[in-house]
Amino acid sequence: MRPVVKLLAPLVVLSYAASAWAVPSFARQTGLSCNVCHYAPPELTPFGRWFKLHAYELVDHTKKNTIGDGSTLRLLRNLPLSAMLIASDTRLNKAQPGTQNGTAEFPQQFSLFLAEEIAAHFGVMAQATYDHQSDHFTMDNTDIRYANSMKVNGKDLTYGVTLNNNPTVEDLWNSTPAWGYPYISADQTPGSVAGPVIDGGLAQDVAGVGGYAMWNDHLYGDISLYRSEHAGGPAPATGTNFSYNVDGVAPYWRFAWQQYIGKGYLEAGTYGLYMRSYPGAVNGPADRYVDPSFDFSYERPFGVDTLSVHGTYIHESSSLDATYLAGGAAMRDHTLDLGRMDATWYWSSKYNVTASYFNMAGTTDSALYSPAAVTGSRSGSPNTAGYIFQGSYWPDQNIDLTIAYNGFSRFNGSGANYDGSGRNAADNNTVYAAVWFIF
Repeated sequence: MRPVVKLLAPLVVLSYAASAWAVPSFARQTGLSCNVCHYAPPELTPFGRWFKLHAYELVDHTKKNTIGDGSTLRLLRNLPLSAMLIASDTRLNKAQPGTQNGTAEFPQQFSLFLAEEIAAHFGVMAQATYDHQSDHFTMDNTDIRYANSMKVNGKDLTYGVTLNNNPTVEDLWNSTPAWGYPYISADQTPGSVAGPVIDGGLAQDVAGVGGYAMWNDHLYGDISLYRSEHAGGPAPATGTNFSYNVDGVAPYWRFAWQQYIGKGYLEAGTYGLYMRSYPGAVNGPADRYVDPSFDFSYERPFGVDTLSVHGTYIHESSSLDATYLAGGAAMRDHTLDLGRMDATWYWSSKYNVTASYFNMAGTTDSALYSPAAVTGSRSGSPNTAGYIFQGSYWPDQNIDLTIAYNGFSRFNGSGANYDGSGRNAADNNTVYAAVWFIF
């Protein structure tokens, strides 16, 4: 087994006491308890970040581990599958017109995970998910990795390659969008009229490849390139009915520094995306998006308890030439700023509570953000702000009982009559209760 990097030493003991659980197939393969890698799924402990950095692999490459006659063949003796099922009930403060209030979903989500070491230095975490509303399975977050290590001027350098389908899914921290808070949430509630592209806009709609490295257990960097792949669309792609069709490639960048400060751990970094896109086509006028972003993570043990804090800020600048020429926007240039922060307290391995705040503000555009009942904006503004309070109880290692309250002080531009049809921001306040099984 590779030696655990020295940076992890102060929190290795903590990771055994923290709550929540991982993809169980990794636990079965490594022989480690799931809470070695996770505080609460999918939030990673320091050891979990190290495990992901090293391509989901924890073996001694100096020893043979083969089946059959192939000297390089590495196969597990058990199929490395895990499953996740979420059943939930969602209730809005005021029902959407013409709908029942109190939406039960069984399941809200059912996922299968293929998670394993597939060869020396290679690992995979692939997720396929059944969605209640679409009533079918589709590929979800997937990350295939190669990783290796070497010494450079006496310092450790871990480097690798990632193949994935969602910008930020390859990241090690839970302060970026793909694995950021909230980890589970209601899917039956109205959504904001806007959102930065990097905040899930390309999730599972692109394929990307990139290289990453961690130097001296402190400095991390990642450069990846993404192309549209449009699962479920025609091949070759026509771009029809897809909002984003990447022109060439969309580069993604990520740089971060991690450091222990006393008993606490701090990560601070930047990430972002540049993209030219043809809306609904593969050529012609294009829209352009630039999403420079910043994030931080802080962890602090208090005996067997842990405080975990994340924050992210995304600033998107866009030039919507194609959308403007098609009459979908009243102006070409827009900005959108999104800030989020969450803090979680973990009591041993049984309970955790989270408080989160989010705020999004952007350019007013009555054509891009037009009035519509429930989902629209009377003022043409995307400004939305609110909070989440959540509590979770883990009666066993693979069962989570969660209840969350999501409140809004502003929605799609205002607090009162935001849609032009009489709906208020507080009408979208939500009580969400879920039971989460991982096995």
